[in-house]
Amino acid sequence: MSIKLRLTIMNFFQFFVWGIWLISLGGYMGQVFGPIEGSSIGLSIGRTYGSMGWASLFMPALLGIIADKYLSAQKVLGISHIIAGIAIYFATRATNSTEMYWIIFATSCFYMPTIALNNSVSYAVLNKFSFDVQKTFTPIRVWGTVGFVIAMWITDLTDWKSNTLQFVFASVSMIITGLFCFTLPDVPAENKNSNQSLTSKFGLDSFVLFKQKKMAIFFVFAMLLGAALQITNMFGDTFIRDFGSNPQYQGTFGVEHSVFIISLSQISETLFILTIPFFLKRFGIKQVMIFSMIAWVLRFALFGIGNPGSGVIFLILSMIVYGMAFDFFNISGSLFVEKQTDSKIRSSAQGLFMLMTNGIGAIIGGELAGRTVSYFTIGNKIQWSNVWFTFAAYAFVIAIAFAILFKYKHDPKELENLEH
Repeated sequence: MSIKLRLTIMNFFQFFVWGIWLISLGGYMGQVFGPIEGSSIGLSIGRTYGSMGWASLFMPALLGIIADKYLSAQKVLGISHIIAGIAIYFATRATNSTEMYWIIFATSCFYMPTIALNNSVSYAVLNKFSFDVQKTFTPIRVWGTVGFVIAMWITDLTDWKSNTLQFVFASVSMIITGLFCFTLPDVPAENKNSNQSLTSKFGLDSFVLFKQKKMAIFFVFAMLLGAALQITNMFGDTFIRDFGSNPQYQGTFGVEHSVFIISLSQISETLFILTIPFFLKRFGIKQVMIFSMIAWVLRFALFGIGNPGSGVIFLILSMIVYGMAFDFFNISGSLFVEKQTDSKIRSSAQGLFMLMTNGIGAIIGGELAGRTVSYFTIGNKIQWSNVWFTFAAYAFVIAIAFAILFKYKHDPKELENLEH
């Protein structure tokens, strides 16, 4: 089996195992625990998703140190997947939201670091076999998104999203993925960080960027937008499924296959990635980030007016604009950090960007979304239009504030290499 094929398989399953449960978890918790926990279920779902943010604050750095100094990276990747697979199996036995919180937190402590480790192993293996990393890795990584989408489809079409079989499926898939990692070429520990301070090992030296007003503002807004990213992951499936309680929408394709509908978001994501070089060169990072924020406004507003019946077109449009909302923020933001930071702290700066979005942003997003849903829950009935319009207003305020506060002069020549 060729090196590229093996890495493609690894990237496919890296995100396949996440797609099995990430989108459907909120709907499952609402269905199983909601009748017992009432209006507090929204807050419980938000905090459970927020546990991934807490795990992202420290575990990637810890496992990264192990991979740098003590154990081959592909072995750390494999062991992490296996432990995460064992942890998520216990979700089949969760009887309340508190138990589910700690199970997802334990799972995330070992799964979330694998996202960065997957990239590190891929880069190292490609370099080891003299491939051009920039040209070779992108088409390999795309299969990760394909894996995520296919996992969502399987979970949806089998209706495992409504029962504990999704966690059994995820557990088995994670363990198999972990075992596959051991078959990859060796990426030995090199003790390359042995002379670094603990601050450097955890990527904290990049916090010096907060001394630059432009970068400080950028990272704060990255955190605020990171909070928006979590909202539809948490409640998108719950929202669409909830229409099933209304006889008007019972049996509609959207209600029966809510996860399939949401998967259109990930398909849109793969398409918008291709447009990033053009938009960045033509408009610059500030305008592209504003486009992302406006897309988030539309994402939430279209949810607010959509339904699985006559309003299904609005749900589909919401899925389409998600591609712009996600990519123009995550990918473009990462490229901006790459261009604006010194090579000595570039990796740490990328880590800081991820910490602000997937760490602190996820925690804030979980709490914010959970409290909003709980506020608009009367009895066991969630006023979804109010929820989504509130989130749309949040994104709109962020867009206005960013346009006013973030000062950046676009130089088209700065990003010329993106088109090649």
